[in-house]
Amino acid sequence: MLSNLFLAIEATLLAGEKILKIYNKDFNIEYKDDKSPLTEADIASNEIIVKKLQETNIPIISEENKTVDYETRKNWSQCWIVDPIDGTKEFIKKNGEFTVNIALVENGKTKLGVIYVPVSKELYYTNESKTKAYKTIITSLDLKVDSLLFKSEDEINKAESNTSEIKVVGSRSHMNEDTLQFVESLKTEGNNVEIVSKGSSLKFCLVAEGKADVYPRFAPTMEWDTAAGQAICEAVGLTVIDQSTKKPMLYNRQNLLNSYFLVTK
Repeated sequence: MLSNLFLAIEATLLAGEKILKIYNKDFNIEYKDDKSPLTEADIASNEIIVKKLQETNIPIISEENKTVDYETRKNWSQCWIVDPIDGTKEFIKKNGEFTVNIALVENGKTKLGVIYVPVSKELYYTNESKTKAYKTIITSLDLKVDSLLFKSEDEINKAESNTSEIKVVGSRSHMNEDTLQFVESLKTEGNNVEIVSKGSSLKFCLVAEGKADVYPRFAPTMEWDTAAGQAICEAVGLTVIDQSTKKPMLYNRQNLLNSYFLVTK
């Protein structure tokens, strides 16, 4: 039987393949009650991932699944947290900046994470113990995935900033006043600040790779938007701090809406 990590990776790749087929044609767009967009790709990706992860008998929290009542969820020691397409707005714009996110959570803490970028074929993932993170280009789904993984040259190492400039990663679609005020506070401390815009969970990946120094998210997100990205950042020694508790963000909470958070070295 495949390990939890390999099942998660396989699920993201299969979902990514299906997403691209829809991405490259005309597709239907619906809108949920909260006015956020929903495409046939979101639904198809969710079906593929849920079917694959059900092999583990670990319960699943997914953006596109009906939320299970907390009275049931609070008894889960483990759960998968899934976003079948993170960055649906970017998917609709066809700018390539959308991802498939899968994380495994144990007692509220991220245990492993996988992020796949279907357009660029970039796969970000942690090892089973979340002590390392990797970035691999998937050249073909016909190749055995295990032959592509855990190569030393693919390991992500947290980059140390050696300039006086702070690169702040911001949302492609959600830059707001609170975030702009945070940027201004950095400037008043005498820092040169550059804004690096990116969609979806790729913002976490930028900081993990050292292509940005800090990611302030002072706008609403849900657990499925962040769990996989947090796992990858933590695997390279970064912190993802809940701004209401000043502690690492936890998961499978009663309220799946995240507080503001900050990703830093």
